Amino acid sequence: MAPPLVAIVRLATASRVLVLTLSLLARLLFRPYDTSASLHPPCLSSPSFPPSASSSNSTATATAISSLAVWDGVHFARSAECGYEYEQSFAFLPLLPASIALLSRSLFAPLVPMLGYRAVLVISGHVLNNVAFVGAAAYFYRLSVLILKDSGAAYRASVLFCFNPASVFYSSLYSESLYALFSLGGLFYLFSGARTVAMIMLALSGSARSNGALNAGYICFEALLQAYDAAIQKKRPMALVTGFLRSTCVFLPFFAFQAYGYLNICVHGDTDELRPWCKAKLPLLYSFIQSHYWGVGFLRYFQVKQLPNFLLASPVLSLAVYSIVHYTKLLHQLFQSTSIHEQIIAIVDGRLVEAYESSDVATVLKSEISTGPHNKKQGYWRTEV
Repeated sequence: MAPPLVAIVRLATASRVLVLTLSLLARLLFRPYDTSASLHPPCLSSPSFPPSASSSNSTATATAISSLAVWDGVHFARSAECGYEYEQSFAFLPLLPASIALLSRSLFAPLVPMLGYRAVLVISGHVLNNVAFVGAAAYFYRLSVLILKDSGAAYRASVLFCFNPASVFYSSLYSESLYALFSLGGLFYLFSGARTVAMIMLALSGSARSNGALNAGYICFEALLQAYDAAIQKKRPMALVTGFLRSTCVFLPFFAFQAYGYLNICVHGDTDELRPWCKAKLPLLYSFIQSHYWGVGFLRYFQVKQLPNFLLASPVLSLAVYSIVHYTKLLHQLFQSTSIHEQIIAIVDGRLVEAYESSDVATVLKSEISTGPHNKKQGYWRTEV
């Protein structure tokens, strides 16, 4: 029997093959809902690569491949080919466009004369994202083992990740796979103690998606814990400064990209009149684009016209609500007070298990909790009961 990590890699690969197959079948059998793939005007300025003779190809194969870029994928492919030409293009962060452009100009460059540059960009994006998903699944399993201390639960969680309801986004020309790879990888290395590697990977997650900048919160939290230890136990007095610098590095890619957009549109732009966001006290391009072009804002999605989308997502939402309620009940039981003694309780396979009861906390914290023939340690909590 293959080791669990190898099994997860194989399963993740098989899941991507299945998702791609189903996507292609749906493409052949049904009329596409989104037709934006056909909207592909020439670049506003001549790209440096490839030569104009091979930059486009109207063969049926090339057209079919190019049509796989839909929705956000159209913007990612356009940015990879032509750069950031329009204001709304800056809603899509540069890691994915830069990566697929690099692949198209190197590994897949021999395909450009046959298929055209745009089709090769789409191929590069699909290959990159599916490989990144397999890597993300591997990190998900390793991180779960590290936190849960239970390889069985980690394996089951990884299987669910491989077949999650949003699987099609992880196998298309979207940034979810790269974001998952670097976020999960960064957290794994952070919990493993490799903080510099964690910082780099979390910073890359912020180059893939805007919410990657929030991953700096993990480093901030760890820095606060270390600062507390430094204040109480007089250890590692520079922990807070180091944590602040690492957190800044995670934030940096997102804000550097905002600065790039500001320079291009507000400072060096060709428009006769400055855009409204350029005049703001904090000229944040990303929030303006999301609000102005896509109507994104707090509770703005909750409209009657969105009811079909909520119904479509209702099975997954129901499972999520049930999981939250179940977990909340477990936490409530953990922190209930019923006596003056201290009790150590563990959550094992979703059940509360009383592991030890004593007023001697030091003795309790050194004890091990048996979960079966393998006697694996589980996480434990102290409560007043």
